[in-house]
Amino acid sequence: MTYTETLNWLYNQLPMFQNVGAAAYKKDLTNTLALTKHLGHPETKFKSIHVAGTNGKGSTSSMLASVFMEAGYKVGLYTSPHLKDFRERITINGRQISKAYVQKFVLQNKSFFENHHLSFFEMTVGLAFQYFAEKKVDIAIIEVGMGGRLDSTNIITPLVSVITNIGFDHMQFLGSTLEAIASEKAGIIKPNIPVVIGEYTKETKMVFIEKAKSGSSEIIFVEDENIPDYPSELKGEYQIKNKKTVVATCEIAKKHFHIVNEHIKNGIKNVVTNTGLKGRWQILQTNPKVICDTAHNSHGLKIVLHQLEKETPSHLHIVLGVVNDKDLESILPLFPKNATYYFCKPKVQRGLDEKILQKEAGKYNLIGKAYSSVLKAKNAALKTASKEDIIYVGGSTFVVAELI
Repeated sequence: MTYTETLNWLYNQLPMFQNVGAAAYKKDLTNTLALTKHLGHPETKFKSIHVAGTNGKGSTSSMLASVFMEAGYKVGLYTSPHLKDFRERITINGRQISKAYVQKFVLQNKSFFENHHLSFFEMTVGLAFQYFAEKKVDIAIIEVGMGGRLDSTNIITPLVSVITNIGFDHMQFLGSTLEAIASEKAGIIKPNIPVVIGEYTKETKMVFIEKAKSGSSEIIFVEDENIPDYPSELKGEYQIKNKKTVVATCEIAKKHFHIVNEHIKNGIKNVVTNTGLKGRWQILQTNPKVICDTAHNSHGLKIVLHQLEKETPSHLHIVLGVVNDKDLESILPLFPKNATYYFCKPKVQRGLDEKILQKEAGKYNLIGKAYSSVLKAKNAALKTASKEDIIYVGGSTFVVAELI
């Protein structure tokens, strides 16, 4: 198969959460354990840091990778979902996995995938771990896909575990309370392995403490530490907590790697340059200013919309699209009523019809027209906006992916 045929086979044959949502979610690690056994346990052949959380885990993972790159190490980075290209998920020192390697991996293991009915995510995790092992990375930063306890990545024994924060998202899988969601994400905490908690609430703190205590794991609460805030190419206000989480994690990593404060500062500062991270409070153009952000749940959107308020534009235009399993009652009330809306459907199977979104948004006095594509919605906003206005594009990772 060509590379394109290989990707199409993966997307068509194996469930992919990015496209089908709940149907792709596996509730145990049986398949992943079978796959890694089949591959010769590549997850045991490299050192790692494991990053979970409701929001910020992609940014935190990328900043950690950037710090290790600044320190001169060969760094694997596994993240999800991708924005434009499947290969964004698996990189070494900012360079994407080759198309040839993806083809070879699928060709060699295709019959195993088919016989075991592996999900898209399970296969991709196996691909990443095999790649990092073969390429002999010094360290791999592994981002959890969803939750933690039952996530396919949760077969590694990292040097340190990281949980950025807990908010309401994927509640149909992880639970309907903060305690339940925290318990799932705390599933990445391993016995005698330190864990860094970026943010906590009164509901989640004891969940983390009890889990860490049961495994005699050192626990660091970033909010309780006096940690400096370093400048970064990432300009979202929510990155302040992520940056401090990175600093705290690096302090633990210093026991295993030669990392000095200059590496940490430069890694945080140069994260976009080093890793290619996109879609986080990214300014696409000026006059009018167009800002996009991948925030897609109430926890993340509250912070992003608060920062948007501070921009004080002459008028605000919002290009908004979501997926069909999004809890609209939790996010639509957060959006400003004095903006002009351009409702759209992201180009994925799970995209919510723009007219349904328009109707639901109308219940919260969010008024605007519906457009059949993200690009048409953005172009309509550009046509309407004056140079002093601001256009915000968001609501879903997949909306942002179509414009960057």
